Amino acid sequence: MTFRITFLGTGGGRHTSMFQTRCTGGMLIEHGDPVMRMHVDPGPGALTQMRRIRYDVGSTDSVVISHAHPDHYSDGPCVIEGMTRGGWVKRGHLYGSPTVIEGEGGLGPCLSPYHLGLPISSTAFRPGDVLDIDGQRVEICRARHSDPTNVGFRFDTPFGVVSYVSDTDYDEDIGRQYIGSRVLILPVTTPHNNRINYHMCTDTAIEMVDLVKPELCIFTHLGIVMIEEGPDAQAEMCQNATGVRTVAGKDLMVLDVGEDLELSQARTYDGEWIPEWAPKLPEKYRDGGQKGNF
Repeated sequence: MTFRITFLGTGGGRHTSMFQTRCTGGMLIEHGDPVMRMHVDPGPGALTQMRRIRYDVGSTDSVVISHAHPDHYSDGPCVIEGMTRGGWVKRGHLYGSPTVIEGEGGLGPCLSPYHLGLPISSTAFRPGDVLDIDGQRVEICRARHSDPTNVGFRFDTPFGVVSYVSDTDYDEDIGRQYIGSRVLILPVTTPHNNRINYHMCTDTAIEMVDLVKPELCIFTHLGIVMIEEGPDAQAEMCQNATGVRTVAGKDLMVLDVGEDLELSQARTYDGEWIPEWAPKLPEKYRDGGQKGNF
């Protein structure tokens, strides 16, 4: 079994999210044997994209939310309801930063007490934590963002470290956390010569890639100006400057991490309802039985 990431969305920032110039649905990660499924940062577009690839959200095992900005969490309540089969089955796990789970400094909480109570557990993480998410070791890294509790992630797979940096300003200390990564997923919100606070642009991406030296870098969290400028050209600029293979992510791109690193596009099935997705409720709740939160 490879470690597989499906990019449900590669957009980020207010304007890309508002207009869905790119979807902002986060990443679906399949890992382990037997296969477990983790949804990271289910922002706007996550549900639509999962339907397009015939993914049953009821097969999700864990939801992970990096911070309390809508492009990273707004589809989260529905994904949690899907993971728990509409709230009828207490299953799965939720992980999030303190602003997501508890609320802090005027941000969040992003999820209601009802949704926090649906999974088996809801856990707040902080930089330095090491989590076991359904058998997948995940190291929590520091970020520098307008949500001060935001974090990045190192996934320690059998095929090397795959890192998702999440939104952050860049400095060398941020970058050093990801040294040793085979794959570096970078949120590059703006293009060359267009720096903004709390996010990375192509110039800072080049600095970080040159420091970390991964085998593959993927640009994601593409803002509206980056999309207008042309993400492929910006990725090529990074590759030419660093010598590291760099790819601008595309919605529904699939990365398989094994002996090789393989990129492809997920097959889509637009407009088709899947009868097998019809709710299968426990017997005690059929025929008008009252739903309980258990």
